[in-house]
Amino acid sequence: MSTPDFNLLLTLDVLLAEGNVARAAQRLRLSPSAMSRSLARLRETTGDPLLVRAGRGLVPTPRALELRERVRQLVQEAQAVLRPAAQLDLRQLVRTFTLRTREGFVENFGAELIARASAEAPGVRLCFLQKQDKESKSLRDGTVDLETGVVGEVTSPEVRTRILFHDRFIGVARAGHALCRGKITPARYAASRHICISRRGVAEGPIDAALKPLGLERQIATIVGGFTAALALARASDLIATVPERHTGNLRTGMHSFSLPFLAPEVTISMLWHPRMDADPAHRWLRSLVLDICTATR
Repeated sequence: MSTPDFNLLLTLDVLLAEGNVARAAQRLRLSPSAMSRSLARLRETTGDPLLVRAGRGLVPTPRALELRERVRQLVQEAQAVLRPAAQLDLRQLVRTFTLRTREGFVENFGAELIARASAEAPGVRLCFLQKQDKESKSLRDGTVDLETGVVGEVTSPEVRTRILFHDRFIGVARAGHALCRGKITPARYAASRHICISRRGVAEGPIDAALKPLGLERQIATIVGGFTAALALARASDLIATVPERHTGNLRTGMHSFSLPFLAPEVTISMLWHPRMDADPAHRWLRSLVLDICTATR
């Protein structure tokens, strides 16, 4: 069996990224004819046309789409292997890290994370994006460096994870609310008017499932998409919000918080990153910083 030409991996990566022979040739500093010959060799090697003409452009075949992420990762790993190892100097590090987080994370952990990062690496800037779903696409394509949240069924299996903390649900009401006085029973909790938090607009969740065995049902007065909106409404009305305790600590300042009078599921908050960043020294420093802050803050 002949040894494959591994240079073709780099060529394939650029061709699939550009979708254009001329632009791919320009990136690799080759002539268009040389790139066309390389594409012909790739087609022969893989047994697939890879890129086919559609109008005035080229579109990838299903086989090319299947290979694109694998080829990109192989090329990146090969480049990392061949790159000289450099000692990380945090004082000289200039880099922007993008973190995708659910609301509440920045409000509770952001200030300390920014302060610690600035003290250790003054040239580092943190960019926080709102997390609207659990898809892993932004980690795969590199637009996001690190995510925090609950690992779900749609989380890509190749994504690396590390548990940051476990959180429990609590009830929250405005100061002076009737639930501030006396014992809160499951029936009394359920009889209050509630704010349901659902990014999909669904009027039922894990709290409702926990109440069902008790023969109880919450009175849902409104549905909102996040913790901030729910707590703002609860602060200004007699509605009850049920939120994760640690994730909303600073958002609940001045409000009355209480333990739920029934068993409710906990949530596990993790950080997630793509395996290509696993050995990156600066990324490892960022992960250790996030872990240290989240495990220390109680």
